[in-house]
Amino acid sequence: MNKILRHDADQIISASLKAVLPDEAVKRALTSFSSGKGKILLVAAGKAGWQMANTAVNTLGQVDGGIVVTKYGHVKGGIPGVLCYEAGHPVPDENSFSAAASALELVQNLSAEDTVLFLLSGGGSALFEQPLIPGEELQDITQQLLACGANIVEVNTIRKRLSSVKGGRFAQACAPAQVFSIVLSDILGDPLDMIASGPAYPDQSTSAQALDIVHKYDLMLSLAALALLEEETPKTLNNVTTQITGSVRELCAAAAKACSALGYEPVLLTDQLDCEAREAGRFLADILRTHAGGSKSLAFIAGGETVVHLTGKGLGGRNQELALAAALGIAGVPGAAVFSVGSDGTDGPTDAAGGYVDGESLAALKASGFDVFRVLEENDAYHALKAADGLIITGPTGTNVNDVAVALLRTV
Repeated sequence: MNKILRHDADQIISASLKAVLPDEAVKRALTSFSSGKGKILLVAAGKAGWQMANTAVNTLGQVDGGIVVTKYGHVKGGIPGVLCYEAGHPVPDENSFSAAASALELVQNLSAEDTVLFLLSGGGSALFEQPLIPGEELQDITQQLLACGANIVEVNTIRKRLSSVKGGRFAQACAPAQVFSIVLSDILGDPLDMIASGPAYPDQSTSAQALDIVHKYDLMLSLAALALLEEETPKTLNNVTTQITGSVRELCAAAAKACSALGYEPVLLTDQLDCEAREAGRFLADILRTHAGGSKSLAFIAGGETVVHLTGKGLGGRNQELALAAALGIAGVPGAAVFSVGSDGTDGPTDAAGGYVDGESLAALKASGFDVFRVLEENDAYHALKAADGLIITGPTGTNVNDVAVALLRTV
């Protein structure tokens, strides 16, 4: 491993994540928050749910009750007046269902003078769920969608129709109380009806689109689930005010600033990356080979969210797979490195946030007995990168604004 490049990568990751923590974003959004004369209740859902809720309560002073549901390992302590849940992601579990049930109970029988402060971040689709079909069937459908390579918009178009809290239905349950929604975006283009499946935003997708997705991926659904897909979701809501804060654009800008501070000339390739993870890795490697041998240190930045089409039964995530795929293309290229990291600190069902490779990684992998092509077929990037000291471990960050991949080329 090139220790200088790895140090640079770690510095860039640390500075980028620090810049997009939700604390200041939530405080800014709350400057326009005004409650009625009644109760203020808080509901937070998503990977950044605890961080957002903790900031909100500290800023407001107190709330009259609240529910937080976030991913396992993401609760960092108690919040006064708020019950905290940890639940399953990316597949919902019983804790997801219990948390949503508690939230629905919390907002029952409210008056028009009451206010629900709803804090939403990515991951909420799995973490905040009250299914209209048996939980086991919802889990199976979610697994099918993840395995076939469906993108997040397609996944959420299906999930919101099988839920009593998604697609604007949670806001309906809060009525006549007003809902003030602060949203941390984790979807490209910031479509408010798709972030965490839009529990408090009118649904822009249609039943016809949902059924097209079923046919596209040959999904196996029960007759009851198919019938729910044919029911339209709320298209208007008159009790919601929404503020979006934070996005992958801010993450890319923070990465560019960190690269500049280390002497790299940053080049933003895209903040709309949306393709197979391994193809993105190969493309970034191609870019580095094109510019290798130049007189300037360069950093090529790509933000977004790739997908993985599962063909094996290994362990990994999209960021790890992107990095591992890049290792093939930059092998032996002096001063070249590629890393990719999930801003929430977790990548797939692993304890890693992403992966790092440089021009020396392929040789290290071969020396450890790993065939990269076979590893990619098995979707087992985690174990390969671990052997090459290429895992990026940050722990839960408290935010969730997509992923950022950076291809570094340092003059030698």
